[in-house]
Amino acid sequence: RKTAKTPRRPYEKERLDAELKLVGEYGLRCKREIWRVQYALAKLRKVARTLLTLDPKDPKRIFEGAALLRRMSRYGLLADDELELDFVLQLTTQKLLERRLQTKVYKQGLAKSIHHARVLIRQRHIRVGSQLVNVPSFNVRTSSEKHIDFSTNSPYGQGPPGRVARKRAASRAAAGAGDEEE
Repeated sequence: RKTAKTPRRPYEKERLDAELKLVGEYGLRCKREIWRVQYALAKLRKVARTLLTLDPKDPKRIFEGAALLRRMSRYGLLADDELELDFVLQLTTQKLLERRLQTKVYKQGLAKSIHHARVLIRQRHIRVGSQLVNVPSFNVRTSSEKHIDFSTNSPYGQGPPGRVARKRAASRAAAGAGDEEE
């Protein structure tokens, strides 16, 4: 299944600059990550547009529209006062990128930088609730936003010390034992 759509014009200056800015701001690995988000956004907007063409009393529009809006609010893309299909059409790429786990870890101060956040996630130091997540593009729901934390067996959390810390402790212990003998 296709997850991203390459741009129609590969060398459009404004788009290239805008993409580079987004890659830097959100610590993305490559531009395909932006295109993936844009593709998801395009699909959401397409659904919203087709639903808006239907009659407001149409059962399909009522049922599917409510489901779409519920999903949008669950992921924090729409505020409670914006729950209408028209607002789905006004969503931006930035709004979707803000909901990524990588961005959330950085914004909550668990990581020193957006790139550090990505590394922490990939190295399995971050959990959401009780579930360990190692996908930086994981979309965080508003309900689980407060439960982002270091995983239980991570050296940053309550886990045992990491490799470097163990090595330093061993060398300190060796140095201490050397001093006692003299």
